[in-house]
Amino acid sequence: MQKILIVEDDRELNAALCYAIEKRKYPAVSAASIKEAREIYENEELLLIILDINLPDGDGFGFCRWVKDQKNIPVLFLTARDLEEDVLSGYDLGAEDYVTKPFSMKILLKKIDVILKHVKTDDTIFDDGNLKIDLNRAKVFLHGEECGVTPTELRLLREFVLNKERLLTYNILLDRLWENGGQLMDKHALAVNVNRLRGKIEDDGHKYISNVYGMGYQWIGQQ
Repeated sequence: MQKILIVEDDRELNAALCYAIEKRKYPAVSAASIKEAREIYENEELLLIILDINLPDGDGFGFCRWVKDQKNIPVLFLTARDLEEDVLSGYDLGAEDYVTKPFSMKILLKKIDVILKHVKTDDTIFDDGNLKIDLNRAKVFLHGEECGVTPTELRLLREFVLNKERLLTYNILLDRLWENGGQLMDKHALAVNVNRLRGKIEDDGHKYISNVYGMGYQWIGQQ
């Protein structure tokens, strides 16, 4: 069962958040440190992480970066740090929202509903019966069997699936691959990786990636 992880060292606030979230019918689990949060991450299937920044054994920014490198789990920062640069840093790390304390519990719960509604639309999953891409689990399946892809190929699939039918220019893809932990590459290396990926997931009856000549690539797969 997927759960919401609350990483907050104020135990009274943590308990209050757990209570309010579980009344909303979402299972919740709590951690008071990054160490506890990592242990829970390793042992639970998480739907959302509500994350403080100032924690006893580190800061939430580092934990968010670590989580996003593993799986595309939604993160909502809940913190007293309200400086503009902190808010921007949170969004730059891929957080879905940034809420500062003090806060309204009703508004926070509504924000959680909105985030989870987006998750439940399965934007992170592509499945046309032939190819299944599960970005949360970092898994790709072809004809029901797991298909081995490289980390770079998985990053490419992430960009394509999250930007279905949009033209992704060469520069956009190169920048995003680099920002998301990939190796620095040029246009030729990008083409090599895209062609290798197409060789793994495409056949005569199934085309997923279109090369828009001189501009970039576009995901054309239909669910």
